[in-house]
Amino acid sequence: MEEVFVNKVANSGLITFNLEEYFPAGDRKYIDIKDILFMGMVLKEKDFRDWVKTHDWSEYQNCFVAIGCSADAIVPTWAYMLMTAKLSGIATEVVFGDLQALEAVLWRNALSKVDLTPFVEGKIVVKGCGDLPVTAAAYSEITRLLAPMVKSIMYGEPCSTVPVFKSKAI
Repeated sequence: MEEVFVNKVANSGLITFNLEEYFPAGDRKYIDIKDILFMGMVLKEKDFRDWVKTHDWSEYQNCFVAIGCSADAIVPTWAYMLMTAKLSGIATEVVFGDLQALEAVLWRNALSKVDLTPFVEGKIVVKGCGDLPVTAAAYSEITRLLAPMVKSIMYGEPCSTVPVFKSKAI
C-alpha cells in the first residue's frame, strides 16, 4: 500500500507577510552634531551657523537622514531645526535621533501605505528570515497594524512558527 503524504502547511490557510517586500530602499546617513561642538561639549551659535552655511549638503541628496548628538551636551532645539530646514528639499526624509530612530520612521511610513485588506481575519506568518536588514521596529509596526484585524500572527516560516498573537474577538 502506498503511503500518502499530506502537505499540512499548504492546507493550513496561513498567509505569509514578507516585510522585505516593503523595505524602504535608499542610503541612510547620520549627522552627529557632536562633531561640530566646541571641545565636543558646547554649541557656539556663530560657529554652528557658519558650519551650516558652508557644509556640503549635496552629499545628503535623496538620502534618509538622522540628525542627533551622541555627546552628553546640551544642544538647543533650534540647531536641529536649522539643520532640518537646510536638508529640506535635499534629503528624502529627515528625522531627529539616531539611525535606529530613522529606521522606525521609515518602516512606519512604508507600512502605513500597505493595503492590509487581504489579511483581514487571516492567520498571518510574518516572515522571519531574509536578505535585507529588517529591523525589530518593522516587526513591531506590522504587528501593531495587523493585530486588530487578524485571527493570529506568527513569526518565522510556515513550517516553523512562533505564536505572537491570537485574537479573542475574531
